[in-house]
Amino acid sequence: MYRESGLSDKEEKKAEVPLKSAPGSAAEPKPALGMTDAIAVIVGIVIGAGIFRTPSLVAANVQSGGMFVMSWVLGGLVSLIGALCYAELTTTFPHTGGDYHFLTRAFGKRVSFLFAWARMSIIQTGSIALLSFIIGDYLAQIYSLGNYSSVVYAALVVVVLTGINIIGLKTGALTQKLLIALEILGILLVVVAGLFFAPEQVAASGSEAEGTTGGNALGLAMVFVLLTFGGWNEAAYISAELRSGKRGMAKALLLSIFIITAVYLLINLSMLNALGLSGMAQSKAVAGDLMKVTLGEGGVVLIGLIVSVAALTSVNATIFTGARTNYALGKDFPVFSALGKWNARTSSPVNALLLQGAISLALIGLAIFTRNGFETIVEYTAPVFWFFLLLVGVSLFVLRKKEPQRTRPFPVPLYPVTPIIFCLTSAYLLYSSLAYTGLGALVGVGVLIVGVLLLLALPTLEKWLHQQHK
Repeated sequence: MYRESGLSDKEEKKAEVPLKSAPGSAAEPKPALGMTDAIAVIVGIVIGAGIFRTPSLVAANVQSGGMFVMSWVLGGLVSLIGALCYAELTTTFPHTGGDYHFLTRAFGKRVSFLFAWARMSIIQTGSIALLSFIIGDYLAQIYSLGNYSSVVYAALVVVVLTGINIIGLKTGALTQKLLIALEILGILLVVVAGLFFAPEQVAASGSEAEGTTGGNALGLAMVFVLLTFGGWNEAAYISAELRSGKRGMAKALLLSIFIITAVYLLINLSMLNALGLSGMAQSKAVAGDLMKVTLGEGGVVLIGLIVSVAALTSVNATIFTGARTNYALGKDFPVFSALGKWNARTSSPVNALLLQGAISLALIGLAIFTRNGFETIVEYTAPVFWFFLLLVGVSLFVLRKKEPQRTRPFPVPLYPVTPIIFCLTSAYLLYSSLAYTGLGALVGVGVLIVGVLLLLALPTLEKWLHQQHK
């Protein structure tokens, strides 16, 4: 049976030492990832297809080119504050369960169970389905397979990348590095096209102040900016598998945020230079319009391939980290024990990957009945994600109080100001995601309520399982 708060003595002792398998014990995660692997996973999750969609939405809500650029700089700073908080948590409590482990130590297994349920049924699987749809939509334009081309392509993406990660950790990490290399090449092409091949009349005015219809909605602009920066917190799920140890995790987080911010600034400066602020605000496909005005019709096909690679990079990284929470859930709750099995040969949680893939395919299948699947999944995931990110921020304060004697290799600078800013930002994004979304958000909250009901039934289920094993 689970305990309502805290960890068992056995789990506390286990948390003090690196996760590795003792002779004759069940297989567990081993430190097998290098620094570049960790950075590739973090950068790959964050820099996805979103950066090719959201700049036009940000441009529509600011008054000048300077404010537009500043909003992306501010997004990087807010993300850096969050990364500093996560650096303390991941270096103090390295564990393959990531946020799940932090929430367990701070609030007990009831809260962490709901988090694991949310990641399994809403957050990660919704993100995987969302990104796979982006790829499917672009590939369907290049080669149609019929009325359900996007659905078929999206499903193939989930099946293939899940299979690659089941084959093994090294294969998944190698695939991630290859994809991110292709993604960076594509981004460099967009940057060069926007900065050096823009029409002269646009380039001359692109950075000047240009009023927009939504110029007083900087807060809404920041919602889109911070959503585009989202995903760096996935580093928590590989903290126990990093060879360079605790300090290496903090370094990987901070370097990743600097890389992401620099890339985002370059992309947005190139778009601003090629289209101007008003041109970006009016664009429905800002990256496509940039390539069209700089390289012609051929550039439109090229940007489709670049966006597909960017989305593939994020899908692979999301599959890689998402299954780790399911694994942690299986280790703690007998009802889900099948998920808590680690394959020592491939160094991957095979059952957890299979379940995650199946739920993602089910969400993709919903598109057969509705063509608003993309927007619905965005609404479906956002409120739940920001709610639990806020709880992780609060857990830093709770764990400081509950475990003051614990060695903290990387204490968050300027405590408590830094984590307070992180919590306030997460709370604002939670409010925004509920205020600006519709039915999808209610469905996501409904699925979370189903998790609450399942939590209440867990003691009965575990008692029944115990009797069956007698």
